[in-house]
This record gives sequence, C-alpha cells and structure tokens, in this order.
Amino acid sequence: MNIAYLILILAATIFGGMIPMIFKRISPGLPIYLLAFTGAFLFGVTIMHLLPEVYHELGHPAGIYIVIGFFLQVFLQQLSHGMEHGHTHLPAAGGHHHHIAVTPLLIGLSIHAFMEGIPLGFHYEDKSALPSLMLGVMAHKIPESLTLITVMVHAGQSRARLWRILVIFSLVTPFSAMLAGWLGDKSEAVTHSLIYIVALVIGAFLHISTTIFYESGTKHHELSRRKVLAIAIGLGMAFVTLIFE
Repeated sequence: MNIAYLILILAATIFGGMIPMIFKRISPGLPIYLLAFTGAFLFGVTIMHLLPEVYHELGHPAGIYIVIGFFLQVFLQQLSHGMEHGHTHLPAAGGHHHHIAVTPLLIGLSIHAFMEGIPLGFHYEDKSALPSLMLGVMAHKIPESLTLITVMVHAGQSRARLWRILVIFSLVTPFSAMLAGWLGDKSEAVTHSLIYIVALVIGAFLHISTTIFYESGTKHHELSRRKVLAIAIGLGMAFVTLIFE
C-alpha cells in the first residue's frame, strides 16, 4: 500500500471539510458541479479499471456481488440520507438545529468511507487500477466531506467538535485501506476474500455515481449544460488514467 496515496486522500478529505468552516456562504453551484465532476470520474475509473479486474478474478459471479453492493448502498443511504452523493436535507431558514439527526448520518457515511478504503488495500493485476482508484476516491472525498461538515454546521456543532468529526472521518478510509492491505499480506485467504469486497464496493460506487448524474443538487433532476460539462470533464479525466497502464 502506497502511504502517499493515503496521505493525499486524507488531505483531500480535510480540505473539503474545511470549506464550509472557512466560508460562511458557498455558491450553490459549487457542490453540484464538484459532485458531477467527481462522480463521473469515479464512475469512469470503476468501469475501466475495477470492473475488468473483478470479472477476471471471479467470472460471472462477480455480477452477483456488484448487485448486492449496489443495494447495500441503498440501505446505507437510509442512514446517511444520501450525503455521499450530495443530499444535505438541511432545514429551511429558521429551522431548529436539533431536527438534524447527527448520529445516523455519521454512522452511515463512516461505513461508506470504510468500504471505500478496502479496495485501496487490494493488490491489482492491472497496475493502473490502484493509482486511478486513489485519484477517484480522493476527488470524491472533497464534496463528501464538504457535505458532511455543512450538515454538521447546520446541526449546531461547535467548532471544536466540527474539527474532531472531520479529523476522525478523514482517517476512516486510510485506516480501512491499511487494514485491508495488512490483513491481505498476512493471509492468502484474506487476499482472496478482498476481491469479493471490491465487487461490493463497485456496486456502491455505481449507485453513488449514477445518482449524482441524475439527482444530486439539481432542480427537477435536470441535467444542465454546466453539469453535463462537469460530467464530461470527469469522464475525460477517467480516460486519461489509462496512461498509467
């Protein structure tokens, strides 16, 4: 496991979470287009790098685990309320802070963050898979943590608690990546099992990225020109990752 990759993911998560703490007013378009770009990038990396790997390792049964992962993410978003793809569900102006249930949001998003890290600890035959996945996860972490801290700000959390939440959340994905890599190095059985978890995470990534395309942050779920442009740039950058091969 490349420690530099984990440091970059950690830094991206903290950076995204700092945005709503530093700026009291954020342009409504920023999360929308940032999510569209990162969602498209993650989608492209998943399709071009991770999907061929799991089908090569597992064959047709890979599809079963991908479908399970897709609907596992559907379940997790019942806890996180879709924060991983940009849904904040903030109260209207004048709403009370206690209306936001903080604990289920943190649990749901932390489980998702833990799942994101596991594929980073897997040893891929495709040498371009790991750096490409790292870039995809790193990009996705920025709007993910931005959304999390935005919700926590509106929930009335103190600044000290906001920092604790952000730091702990930032460590979840690197920790799970290191744990998966360490266990995989210790046991061949664990290494073989990780590919099934990677398939589950692919399903979750597909759910998140496609939801971002058609729902997150847009009125009536329309695809505006700017959002289409952000998606196109994200997919284009995913194609560029093929040069790592």
